[in-house]
Amino acid sequence: MSEIQIPTVADLAAKGEKPEVLFWVGCAGSYDDRYKSVTKAFVKILNKVGVKFAVLGPEETCTGDPARRAGNEFLFQMQAMSNIQVLNGYEIKKIVTACPHCFNTLKNEYPELGGNYDVIHHSQFLQELINDGKVELKGGGEFKGRKITYHDSCFLGRANNVYSAPRAVLEALDAELVEMKRCKTKGLCCGAGGAQMFKDAEPGNKEVNVERTEEALETKADTIAVACPFCMTMMSDGVKNKEKESSVKVKDLAELIAESEGLD
Repeated sequence: MSEIQIPTVADLAAKGEKPEVLFWVGCAGSYDDRYKSVTKAFVKILNKVGVKFAVLGPEETCTGDPARRAGNEFLFQMQAMSNIQVLNGYEIKKIVTACPHCFNTLKNEYPELGGNYDVIHHSQFLQELINDGKVELKGGGEFKGRKITYHDSCFLGRANNVYSAPRAVLEALDAELVEMKRCKTKGLCCGAGGAQMFKDAEPGNKEVNVERTEEALETKADTIAVACPFCMTMMSDGVKNKEKESSVKVKDLAELIAESEGLD
């Protein structure tokens, strides 16, 4: 980990400095073994392009999204107020996060509690870096001509109307983007949203993530691109269910960009 530079906001504040952007890591990006690699990939990209960023580190706690979705409004407000106090104390203005759930909560639900920030998802941030020429993909590298399908996160897509940014990032890889039958506004949920991630499945004929994975496999893509830790878990489990782990990979946008840039 020595090659990855990750300053904390407290480190910068001690030197009288502020970050251009706060990278909100989120619970999955901090603790989930699979999504930690997404955090590392995104940080490597930020370091390469020279963005002055920082993380809250031990001062970051859950946004409260799962608590609110599960119906515990009191816990949500406690967690939100605690985070807002920290963010406002550091005079944070701009936040980027790789989790659509954190993105939605920070962007749309914190303002009513006094937390007003410019919040962008990492897919939008990556698109900006590509558009500004800060990330130059050399002909797509190993992804050139390969088939990639993209699964829309509900909280990124329908909840916040972010459809073009993730696709623009994938198109920059010079890969063939093949859409599933249900995509964009008609996209099918991976089955994890609304705190479903943390409970046992309800009775039925088929798991939602298996249904969604079947749609992804129908495209004949060898990579399923996601932009959400919840979707990452559900789609990966779906691929395992279909015993396709050796031929189909589930990757986050940041991982794909980092790999094409030789940063992995």
